[in-house]
Amino acid sequence: MIANGWFDVKLTPLPPDERPECAMLGTMLIEKQFHDDLEATSAGRMLTAGTDVKGSAGYVAIERVSGKLHGRNGSFILQHSGTLARGTPQQSITVVPDSGAGELTGLVGTMLIIIADGKHFYRFDYTLPESS
Repeated sequence: MIANGWFDVKLTPLPPDERPECAMLGTMLIEKQFHDDLEATSAGRMLTAGTDVKGSAGYVAIERVSGKLHGRNGSFILQHSGTLARGTPQQSITVVPDSGAGELTGLVGTMLIIIADGKHFYRFDYTLPESS
């Protein structure tokens, strides 16, 4: 199955770690509102790493998504890993195994985030076990 749509995202920076070795690291709270095929909210945390090279950075994040996926109620957890290499993005966003709950129990999938004209879009490729 494929779910497509867009989402609003709010990132709230947490106070920085003042140790010199942590100068390029950051932590943020994530809040999202998904629309269209996935009608849901999410909350999570992101760890970021900057570099001295413009356009190069990395992040990891975990977020719990709760709502409806193609009309099925439940929740699941997404694990993110991404890099930006001199402006070229690479990302991996995967459903944490066995994190699906409610009507989303058994969910397996990957998500792609596309940012265009300042808006965030998603493509979620997933499978669910047959309903009994």
